[in-house]
Amino acid sequence: MKKALVIGLFLAFASALAAQNIKTGAESVSEYLPLLQGKKVAVLSNQTGIIGKTHLVDSLVALKINIVAIMSPEHGFRGDADAGEHVSSSVDQKTGIPIKSLYEGNTGKPASELMKEIDVMVFDLQDVGVRFYTYLTTMARMMEACAENGVKMVILDRPNPIGFYVDGPILDMKYKSGVGWLPIPTVHGMTLGELAGMINGEKWLKDGIQCDIKVIKCKNYTHASMYQLPVKPSPNLPDMRSIYLYPSTCYFEATPVSLGRGTTTAFQMYGHPNMKGYKFSFTPRSIPGAKLPPQLNKECFGVDLRKTPSIEEINKAGINLEYVVDAYKNLNLDDHFFRSFFENLIGQGYVKKMIKEGKSAAEIKAMWAGDVAKFKEQRRPYLLYPEN
Repeated sequence: MKKALVIGLFLAFASALAAQNIKTGAESVSEYLPLLQGKKVAVLSNQTGIIGKTHLVDSLVALKINIVAIMSPEHGFRGDADAGEHVSSSVDQKTGIPIKSLYEGNTGKPASELMKEIDVMVFDLQDVGVRFYTYLTTMARMMEACAENGVKMVILDRPNPIGFYVDGPILDMKYKSGVGWLPIPTVHGMTLGELAGMINGEKWLKDGIQCDIKVIKCKNYTHASMYQLPVKPSPNLPDMRSIYLYPSTCYFEATPVSLGRGTTTAFQMYGHPNMKGYKFSFTPRSIPGAKLPPQLNKECFGVDLRKTPSIEEINKAGINLEYVVDAYKNLNLDDHFFRSFFENLIGQGYVKKMIKEGKSAAEIKAMWAGDVAKFKEQRRPYLLYPEN
């Protein structure tokens, strides 16, 4: 027993040490600078696109790269807009470069007129490893736009903070949407650079077209790395605990239950004004990044996940539907519990059906075990980093 404990502690220490030495793709400037020199360059990034403490755009401008446009994903270039909020195009005050919002007009793709002005698209966004986190969809849509317009795409890869496991059902493509664009499990365990290769290899873009991509890999990263994000990826994922709980609590977005938007620890609690038998309560307020959260200014009763379970228990469990099952049973709303996009988030129709039938979280999870095994084999040729 002692020997196993010592080995476990050593492996955890080694993983933490390796994570501290991880170098992102953006940091390997010498690898991609020659691809940009003398070209008209666009940068698709946000507040996570940093090299050390300097933003990628500022670094490239200092290196005399001709950046003709900045493109911003959901939450905007500075990462402070609400989920799905309309973000207008503008100008970066520091550099004077035009910012083109992909959320203006909700097209998700830049106009072909703009693409014709670009030679190279540089993509640098920090993903969190979950299918419904929209930066993955943003990348796939941009790959399509680049392929259609003959623009090369340079992907500066970043670690997946939950890249150490795969879980959830493969998306049934009849539920394809902005929060589910590809036939992959909910937690895919891949970096965006790896997924870009898979998108090309599996011909998932429209009409099977392929994008000319160059992935600048991370250094010293493996899928076992416990990578701590240096910048929060979006307003309501403030820390690693929120990110680790995100694959289990995000489904509340498609219910009347609050998951803590309008607090400083979103995704780390859940509750509703009518939930019974709970001492814990919280009140969502209007705050930056959550201006109109569900159950605004109403006291919600429910479950506090801010301290328990432990990080280790959260990650070992993977997707945990016990929280959704618990709230469903407690509120007794039947079909009124589920919003129309619940299936878009979870990716399959059988999950809602099984919850309504009273099945346990474990029984539901068993249904997608085959999807997980299938995807692990399917993705293997596209992995750029060791699995452990």
